[in-house]
Amino acid sequence: MGDTLRTVFYARHLDLGAKITEFGGWDMPLQYPDGILQEHLATRKRAGLFDVSHMGRFVVSGDGALPFLQHVLSNNAAALDVGLGQYTMIQNPAGGIIDDAYLYRFVEDEYLLVVNASNREKDWQHLEGQHAGFADVTMADRTFELAMLSLQGPLAKDILAPAITGELPEPMRNELSVVEIDGARVLLARTGYTGEPLCFELFIESDDAVAIWDLLTDRGAVPVGLGARDSLRLEAGLPLYGHELGLDPEGEEIPAFASDLSRFAVSFSPLKGEFIGREALYDQFQALKRILDQDFSDVTALPRRVLLLELEGRGIARPGDRVVRDGRHVGYVTSGTMVPFWSTEGEGVESQFGDDNARRAIALALLDSDLWDGDRVEVEIRGRSTPALIVPYFLRAEAPPFARSIVHTRQEDETAGEALPTARKVRHLIDDALANTRWRQHDCINLIPSEMSLSPAVKLLSVMDPVGRYAEHKQVKALDEAEVFYYQGTDFIWEVEERLKQEMMDFLGCSSVEARLISGQMANMTVFSAMVDYINRADRKSEQRRMRKVMNNHIIKGGHLSSQPMGALKDYVARDPRTEKAAAVNFPVLRDNPYRIDTAAARELMAEHRPELVILGKSMVLHPEPVAEMRAAIDELDLDCVLMYDMAHVLGLVGPHFQEPFREGADVVTGSTHKTFYGTQRGVIGSRFTEDDTRFPFWEAVERRAFPGAVSNHHLGTLLGLLMAAYEMNAFRETYQPAVIANARAFARALDDCGLEVSGDPQAGFTETHQVLLEVGYSRGPQAARRLEENNIIVNYQASPEEEGFTASGSLRMGVSEMTRFGMGPEDFGELAELIRDVLTGRMTVKARVAEFRKRFIEMRYCFNEDDLEERLNALHELV
Repeated sequence: MGDTLRTVFYARHLDLGAKITEFGGWDMPLQYPDGILQEHLATRKRAGLFDVSHMGRFVVSGDGALPFLQHVLSNNAAALDVGLGQYTMIQNPAGGIIDDAYLYRFVEDEYLLVVNASNREKDWQHLEGQHAGFADVTMADRTFELAMLSLQGPLAKDILAPAITGELPEPMRNELSVVEIDGARVLLARTGYTGEPLCFELFIESDDAVAIWDLLTDRGAVPVGLGARDSLRLEAGLPLYGHELGLDPEGEEIPAFASDLSRFAVSFSPLKGEFIGREALYDQFQALKRILDQDFSDVTALPRRVLLLELEGRGIARPGDRVVRDGRHVGYVTSGTMVPFWSTEGEGVESQFGDDNARRAIALALLDSDLWDGDRVEVEIRGRSTPALIVPYFLRAEAPPFARSIVHTRQEDETAGEALPTARKVRHLIDDALANTRWRQHDCINLIPSEMSLSPAVKLLSVMDPVGRYAEHKQVKALDEAEVFYYQGTDFIWEVEERLKQEMMDFLGCSSVEARLISGQMANMTVFSAMVDYINRADRKSEQRRMRKVMNNHIIKGGHLSSQPMGALKDYVARDPRTEKAAAVNFPVLRDNPYRIDTAAARELMAEHRPELVILGKSMVLHPEPVAEMRAAIDELDLDCVLMYDMAHVLGLVGPHFQEPFREGADVVTGSTHKTFYGTQRGVIGSRFTEDDTRFPFWEAVERRAFPGAVSNHHLGTLLGLLMAAYEMNAFRETYQPAVIANARAFARALDDCGLEVSGDPQAGFTETHQVLLEVGYSRGPQAARRLEENNIIVNYQASPEEEGFTASGSLRMGVSEMTRFGMGPEDFGELAELIRDVLTGRMTVKARVAEFRKRFIEMRYCFNEDDLEERLNALHELV
């Protein structure tokens, strides 16, 4: 094939019977004997292995490397810590794209820039031309010394993980690590060009690369050629230079922001300064914002955008095909093909790919900017008009380990069932509620750690008057700080609220309590809002600044959703000007126990970032949090910082048997009152601040943000029930709490003795809380949880710290607190462990055995059962 180049894997491609084609100056496999469609399907269902060594690989180093990259690339290279990569572009002064690229920072003192094969020499010349203006910058083209493989698909991790020495990158896109495979050093990135959520790219010294190819194929990776690589990226809606980037079919330059990925690839951070094409790119960006607001008054800078088409008629769209709407020419197809997709079996998180597959015609098209998702157009294919629908996506990847095809034009069954008469619907509702209650309370073993059954007294009080009433109130300083109620008939509920606050202060060991919140998430949001109010207390005219830095547990490491920027924290934390992400710094964890914070490393991060709020607490919690250590670090570093502990899951364990947060130095504790704390579903905030404390204004802000900031009607029925639960907790905590922890440890040991894989530190009894974590295999958590539910054992599946997301869960999270209240002890949890073993490993049906087992545990413990209370409960029943 003339003067074309060949990768180190060329002989392997020939051995496998690949059809070779020239691409970008290289002899590359177009397809293997099974064909493009089968390679596409294999990647989506198993794992595809791609030789991508034809792509250019430039190493940029030196003290001037960062300023140079900030100037010549579109993204913010300063955002890259060691161990991160980013999609970026090499742009020209007019805001067009010379090439798109990926920038990696595997080590401290250099960057690796990966460019397209067909543009390697052009890109090098362009970068060399800019190089002269920057001191101490070294560029090296390592394309021929450094081979590159891409391993993509749901089985990619299963294939790769056992082969490496070292750690896989953290389970998030663009994370990097340096590992060894069979003694060879490998740079490993969670990146790819297929849309697969499980994606890895490997950079290997060329002399070692073929052996690693052989190892990966021996482990089940399916070789995939350029043909399927193109159909996979098209199905993922990803641009290709020369099609969606570069010049359009009319020879005009395609603006960078015509591609949707530019929103992630272009940065206007002040840290970049004046970089190539900044002004033109900014004009495009402003035009995009107007377009997204459906303001098409000025789209001069962005007249067309790349949109996705799903063809509704016969034919395959090809690059250059005209697109029309209502007789008006509105653009051109830039890429098009027929892609296969797997059928699915089952629903929701338990759905799996079946054995059948189908095909559909899809395309990317550069279309007028006033077109929108849902608009219909026609594609002129070989002189015939074919209808097509503009769609937002072809593929979704947020439910790992699979990327799932989305077919928008599929016909849905719109046949409606016969409407039932209202009287029958009412009867069905009551009958279903009775059946569900009998099942959960008499037949099931309930092990979800965030749930709790209520005592009879708490249940009844929760539906008593004042349920449905209002009792809004606030303290008015002008009236000698009296609480002023906006409604009458509230004396009783005010008395209840004051009693509840006192009971909760006694339980938590704190100075102040806010009890009006109706969920733990609302409690957290109230604290975050109060922090913003407090830090802006000296300036009530300017735009309120958000918290500059917050430190928390990452959700993948077990952190609470409500303490994440994706959750309740979102509107209250600033964006880091360097990373351009929410300024949340995550606690590092111990290498040998990811359920414990590495306190020494955390202290170093605290010294570097000086957070204004430190949030402890997890939803996957096996150990006490290091409150005392974090308090010591805050004090020693003289941080102007609030130490908060979100105890949602472990609130009911507060005390000497587990942890006393205020004694250890917490400023604020938030929590849910219906998990280990066996009350109604509400939230609570406790604080150590007293009126003579300099931070007492922060507590006053908490009270203001509770009402009127967070709640109006604060659900008075459940408030009444919570007071009874608080009485119960304070009365029985000394026996309930050690029983819970002892049961959890006994349960964990029994599961381990049954041959099941229990997470945690065996030396600590696997757990020091109410939770037990059981490993059931990567992504098998949903199926295992369903299998247990079918056998009357209720758990919840959970992603472990090494897994990519909830749908890829390989763990079962179980809690013993509810069944402890129903009288189960260590030996009983041993029996339960055997039942779980029989279901998970023996594939046995034990539903009847579990129902019979549950009959031994019907009466609730750790609550008031005196004879004189029975008469009062009966009186409450009569009122209901």
